Amino acid sequence: MIDYHPYDVNINQPRNINNTNISTIESRCFNKDTIRIVAMGDSQGFYNETRDFVKHINSRNDIDFVIHGGDFTDYGTTNEFLWQRDIFSKLDIPYVALIGNHDCLGTGRDAFKTIWGDTDFSFTVGDVKIICLNTNALEYDYSEAIPDFNFLSKLITDTSSQASRTIVCMHAPPYSDVFNNNVALPFQYYLKQLKGLMFCFNAHQHKISTKDIFNDGIIYYQCDCMEGRSYLLFTITTDGYEYESCSF
Repeated sequence: MIDYHPYDVNINQPRNINNTNISTIESRCFNKDTIRIVAMGDSQGFYNETRDFVKHINSRNDIDFVIHGGDFTDYGTTNEFLWQRDIFSKLDIPYVALIGNHDCLGTGRDAFKTIWGDTDFSFTVGDVKIICLNTNALEYDYSEAIPDFNFLSKLITDTSSQASRTIVCMHAPPYSDVFNNNVALPFQYYLKQLKGLMFCFNAHQHKISTKDIFNDGIIYYQCDCMEGRSYLLFTITTDGYEYESCSF
């Protein structure tokens, strides 16, 4: 009987999903020698494909967790977030979510924070620190510190972490249309100060690619959107990592 505003952010449970799932991920991966991570993104509007993705992942028994690289929505409306949240709630394994540029539209930033939590966060799996960053500077009119170098500085100087290696995840990569490309080089400099940086992962551009963007040996692995019915699978071992593109 009541039609709420499409950007209303009076959101029901579950909320703060990332923190809840991170606790589960860290527990599942504690002291594991081999960790298998699915990296995907840009499920915006591709509801049938995303449902099929969830069913496919549930049919496997060799994945530890999923990283969603952002863009759950096209327009940042609350219902889009809730529809996607409900689809991903069917996963049998935990996942974490990054914010995409489309997710920042309207009241999308508030909706994202309510449902999933902070837009910059990190957690540890085995001996690997996984850092997830908001890189959608254009959507903030460059008025906020995005990417947040203060957040990165704290991670660089953190002596309490037992992690010896690092993976960095983001929605928009350097030199893309929504990244603050005035700070692309300092951004990469900060990343290279992180302990044992292995590689970076990004979404946003709706195609699979593997690029050494800065010609410094740090590879940026980019996933396709869900319409492409594929995802990246990273296998992290004590000796390094392997990756493959998988279809569903």
